[in-house]
Amino acid sequence: MHNSKYALRTHQLTKSFRSFKKKPGIKGTLQSFVKRDYTTKNAVDGFDVTIKHGEFIGLLGPNGAGKTTLMKMLTGIIVPSSGDIEVLGYTPSERHKIFRKKIALVMGQKSQLWWDIPAMDSFKLLQKYYEVTDQNFKNRVEELSELLAVKDLLHIHVRKLSLGERMKLELMACLLHEPEIIFLDEPTIGLDLVAQKRIREFLASYHKKNNCSVILTSHYMADVEALCERIVLIIDGKNSFDGSIHEFQNVLGRKKFVQFRFSEKVDNKASIWKDLDPEWNPAGNMVNLRIDESQLREKSQEILQSFPVSDFQTDKMPIERVMNTLLTRPDLVAKSAAQKAQQQAQQKNKDKA
Repeated sequence: MHNSKYALRTHQLTKSFRSFKKKPGIKGTLQSFVKRDYTTKNAVDGFDVTIKHGEFIGLLGPNGAGKTTLMKMLTGIIVPSSGDIEVLGYTPSERHKIFRKKIALVMGQKSQLWWDIPAMDSFKLLQKYYEVTDQNFKNRVEELSELLAVKDLLHIHVRKLSLGERMKLELMACLLHEPEIIFLDEPTIGLDLVAQKRIREFLASYHKKNNCSVILTSHYMADVEALCERIVLIIDGKNSFDGSIHEFQNVLGRKKFVQFRFSEKVDNKASIWKDLDPEWNPAGNMVNLRIDESQLREKSQEILQSFPVSDFQTDKMPIERVMNTLLTRPDLVAKSAAQKAQQQAQQKNKDKA
């Protein structure tokens, strides 16, 4: 029996891939028989993370950052090049039978349901694979199909269903065996706004009821804001940020996002825009600004008095805007991490005093 204090823990986890580089043309082909040039890239590079039981984590990062590679290592699909992984007390790459019964992986771009048969037939195959008793299987199908509103879809061939309907059934398939930890890799990709919202509502309700651990990757920031308590940011295979959503939103400082609309085109070279990170629309009659909370009133009054403002609105830095900024300015993550470490050190010194 494996017991673990944590749902998941990695230490210096690294995965390297070696790629063959061939020069173009017949000459390049012939040269490759004699000498081959290879390049090695770390898709995941010294990645450290610890996740407690029952946490709902958002794993964020740009395309090619290493998210999917990391998810595949955590579920045992691929073996790490170096470092350690422990998931529910097991080493994933060993693919222990009990371990496989305790996890579930949903990949938005890959299906585990057979395309040419009804979903229920695939569910029955999964029942045998996970050794779910007939009574438990019946109860799970009843409960999940009702929660996901798919009772009428269970006996329809999967290929005849819409993308949103298929994704609901994919989620249902991964939950039949009551996994303790769920890995969701882009579960809402390609879905319309209504379907995304329904999937989010189901996941939030299921997590609250079952208190399972969930690791979610998504490029839709609405998914992350609605579901995740904590964010782990992976850039170039490294853990670049690990903290609460509130801390993530404050990475760029205590600033407000302010949008001004003007009744006509205005001077975008005026000195007032300096240090406010202005983003103008092509027509020059709308600007998005970042203003320190301490300066918000003063700057807003100055803009209202100096320009023909027709409308304006303020909001905290939305997570999507923070994410976009960090992807173009990764140095801000390092700066924030250094500031956080300094604050923690100062707090420890105060506590000792």
